Amino acid sequence: MSGPDLPGTSASQQAGEAPASPAPPPPPPASGADAGKTDAGKTEDAGDAAFWGGAEDGERRRKRRWPRVLIAVGVFVALVVAGLGGLVWQRQSSYNGNIDRIKGVMPDDNSRRPGPNVEGTENWLLVGSDSRADEQTTGEGNQVWKPGQQRTDTIMLLHLPADRKKAYVISFPRDSWVEIPGYGNQKINAAFSFGGPKLLIETMENLTGIRVDHYGAIDFEGFKSMTDALGGVTVNVKQSVYDPARKKQWTAGKQKLNGEDALLFVRQRYNLPNGDFDRIKRQQAFLGALAKQAADRGTLTNPLKLDRFLSALTKSISVDDGVSGGNMRSLALSMRGVRASDVMFMTAPHKGTGMRGKQSVVFLDGTKAKGLFEAVKTARMAEWVQQNGPGNTLGTVS
Repeated sequence: MSGPDLPGTSASQQAGEAPASPAPPPPPPASGADAGKTDAGKTEDAGDAAFWGGAEDGERRRKRRWPRVLIAVGVFVALVVAGLGGLVWQRQSSYNGNIDRIKGVMPDDNSRRPGPNVEGTENWLLVGSDSRADEQTTGEGNQVWKPGQQRTDTIMLLHLPADRKKAYVISFPRDSWVEIPGYGNQKINAAFSFGGPKLLIETMENLTGIRVDHYGAIDFEGFKSMTDALGGVTVNVKQSVYDPARKKQWTAGKQKLNGEDALLFVRQRYNLPNGDFDRIKRQQAFLGALAKQAADRGTLTNPLKLDRFLSALTKSISVDDGVSGGNMRSLALSMRGVRASDVMFMTAPHKGTGMRGKQSVVFLDGTKAKGLFEAVKTARMAEWVQQNGPGNTLGTVS
């Protein structure tokens, strides 16, 4: 990262029916009940209600099933893991075969890479690409990266503690001004355009000092197919807003999105009060809505509907070739007890926006970011959250 940065103009101102399969047995219930909560615990419960749209306590308890949380863990791994619920059911070979595995994504081991993470923890780099094309570029049978034609519109670091009792998702603004190995200081999403997933991973490791264990990617077109497979998802918009780039008017209140609307929702940044920062919250809110709908009793108990969703999901994602079906199955089973309030979304600390030449960029807050990255690296995120708060709430967004 560069030296002291001055705030300036906002970066956001730039421009056939599936074959039926037997209904799966219900997953085991989450263990334990909360008792003796501190103020921090109450804050988590408030975040839980906001995340799931304020459902009543009784219904929340009935619906706290592990697939909803596994999907909510992150944009991609969550989606991978959701499909992996299917791996322990009837169509495991089909679902596992749908998932595209990318060869040569992970950087070669060398002295420049961070050392191993704390034993038992896992860190995933989760990426949403926008190919500027009509066809999806991740998932089964699709080309994952074309030099200069794709950028990463969604960048998240997913941290899983060894005990799998929590999950932390850190979003990075795509205009973050960082050092890209071999290219100097650039916007972070340029790394994917310059050198594909491998260079983006190297950039993230160089920035954070955190070793990336696995990589997951989905094109926005994948979100579209999954949303339609569920029959739409519902989000809550804080105030009416017009998107001039796509000529779309959003009315305040709850909105049920089909696949096409979902793409418009997660892509908007013009006219939002906080530009790209609000778009990050939109992406996280959509992910929560997708998880809620996928975990709805009507989806879980309908073999055809569930199969359509899991098929669309697993056909839309790509992971590094080090992730086997067994790895993902183990991950899914290890996280059965995670609840919605245990999944925390946050944005990397920043100092706002400014200019670098003619580019409007986001300046990360080096001091605060270092503390967060160190907490991930040393597996002390619980302490960091206690001191800094649980992150973003996702009930209503701009």
